[in-house]
Amino acid sequence: MSVKTIARITGSLVAVAAVIALYFLNAPEFPANGRIWWAIGIAAGSALVMFLITPYITVVPYHWMRNSSASDLVAAVIGLIVGLLISVLLGIPLANLPPNLGRILPFASAVVFGALGVALAVQRKNDIAHLFQTGFISRRGRDRERDEERDKERRKDREKESAPQPVPTAQILLDTSAIIDGRIADISQTGFISSSLVVPQFVLNELQHIADSPDAMRRNRGRRGLEMLNRLQKDTTVPIEITEANIEGVEEVDSKLVKLAQVLHCPIITNDFNLNRVAELQGVKVLNINELANAVKPVLLPGEDIDIKIIQEGKELGQGVGYLDDGTMIVVEGGRQFMGMTIEVTVTRVLQTVAGRMIFAHPKQAGGGNSNSAAQAPQSTSLKPKQL
Repeated sequence: MSVKTIARITGSLVAVAAVIALYFLNAPEFPANGRIWWAIGIAAGSALVMFLITPYITVVPYHWMRNSSASDLVAAVIGLIVGLLISVLLGIPLANLPPNLGRILPFASAVVFGALGVALAVQRKNDIAHLFQTGFISRRGRDRERDEERDKERRKDREKESAPQPVPTAQILLDTSAIIDGRIADISQTGFISSSLVVPQFVLNELQHIADSPDAMRRNRGRRGLEMLNRLQKDTTVPIEITEANIEGVEEVDSKLVKLAQVLHCPIITNDFNLNRVAELQGVKVLNINELANAVKPVLLPGEDIDIKIIQEGKELGQGVGYLDDGTMIVVEGGRQFMGMTIEVTVTRVLQTVAGRMIFAHPKQAGGGNSNSAAQAPQSTSLKPKQL
C-alpha cells in the first residue's frame, strides 16, 4: 500500500471521527428530524472530501519540502506570511457577513491566499533574492567594492612613487653649419650627447639648396651635410628626427632656428659665430663644437718639449709653422731651415684667441730633429713672433 493511500484512509477516518465527536458533543446543531441520518451524511461527505485532498495537504507538501532547496523554503515561508497577512486584512470585513458566511469565508481566504503566496513566492524566488541583494546585501557589496577600488588606487599610487621616473628626453636643434662640419657624428657616437637631435625641415631645405648650388665648393659642402645626416640616422646611438615645426613670418633660417629653440626650450648646436652671439643675446643656450674642440685640446705649458713637423714658412723672417694632431698651430722661431723635418721644440708661450689656441716655440738647443741638420739649428731669431 502506498503512502498516499494510507494518507487518504487516515484522512477519511479522521473526518468521520470528527463528525461523530461533534454529533455527541453538540447534537442540537443538527436538524431535529432525522438527526442521525444528517450525521451519517455529513460524515460520509467529509470522509469523501478528505479521501480526495489528504495527500495534497500532507504527503505532497512533505515531499516538496524534503526535495526543495533552502531558497525555495525561504521563499515559501515569505509567501505564506504575506498571504496570511492579506487574509487577515480581508478577514475583518468578511467576519461581518451573515453567520455562516462570516465563519467560512475568513478561513477560506486564509487557505487560498496562503497557498497563492507560497506558489507565487516559489516561482519568483530569484526576483525576491535580487530584491534583498539590491536592498540590503548590495549596500555591503558596494561598500566592499568601493574599499577595494580605493585600495587599488593606493597601490597604484605607491607603485608610481616607487617606480623610477623616466628621465624626459631633451631635444637639441642642429644648425646647418654643425651638420656640414661633420664632427657632430663623431661626438654623438662617443655617448656624450644623451638628448635627441632635431633637424627642422627648413634646415634640411637649406642643405638641399646648398647641395644644388652651381658653385662647386658650396655644392660639395651641401652634399657633405646630407651624408652626415644619413650617417647620423644609421650609425649614431643618439636618436635623430626631422620635425615639420616652422616659424611663420620669419624668412631667415638662423632667425627661425633661434625662435624655434625659444618655443621648444632647447639648445642649438652650431659652428656659426654670428648665430652663437645672436642666440645668446636672446637667451638661447648654444653648444658650439669649436669651443668643445678647444676645451678638449691638450694643455701645453711653457717649457714643455714636443715633436713637431715643420710644413710651411711663417709670416716673420725665419719662422716655421707646424700643426698638432688636433689642428693647433705651432709657430717655431728659427724653424724655417727645418722645413719638411720633424724636430723637437720647446714651448715658449701659449695664446688663446677667439679663433683658437696658438703656440709659440723654438728649436731645442740640444737638437731634436730627425736629420743631422737639426743638431746644428741656430739660435732663435730675435724677431717677435706674431699671430698668423
